[in-house]
Amino acid sequence: MKTIFEIYAKYNQAGNGAVYGILDKMSNEDRERDRGSYYGSLSGLFRHVLGGTRFFLSIFEAVLGGNAAALKALEPAKGFVLPEGPLSGAQWKDLKSTMESVDAAYVNMTGALTAGDLDLPVKTEWYGGNPPAVPLSFMLSNLTMHNTHHRGQISQILDSLKIDNDYSGISAAFLPR
Repeated sequence: MKTIFEIYAKYNQAGNGAVYGILDKMSNEDRERDRGSYYGSLSGLFRHVLGGTRFFLSIFEAVLGGNAAALKALEPAKGFVLPEGPLSGAQWKDLKSTMESVDAAYVNMTGALTAGDLDLPVKTEWYGGNPPAVPLSFMLSNLTMHNTHHRGQISQILDSLKIDNDYSGISAAFLPR
């Protein structure tokens, strides 16, 4: 099961890189224009993917105290602050390096997980206390679904703008060798 989470983390990293590459070719005005999504603009959606990833990683960090390698892998994902409101061109460029650091931390953390880690209980209030905790593997799946969902929203907006985008498949290149 660990292998699938490593594949998902690499898929996430590649998907985010592809989205950034597409959005980076747009003007700042076009990236920042309100597109009617809950997060407004394309950059707003992209920032939400980044913020959501960091949020999930912080939850994982709280239960991985017994895995020093996984905790060390998460270090680069700490300490950043997402800018609020419309981004300047410079803030957009900074977002790329932040996303790359967070995605690399996610990939490295999954690589450091043990089979036993996947069963660690993650306490969450999301389910109204029923259940009071879910396995780390369940939360890793939620992270994958969260990011895929919001990249899908970005894809739909790009489709409506007639901008080619295709970052939805999981490549066989992510399989362990």
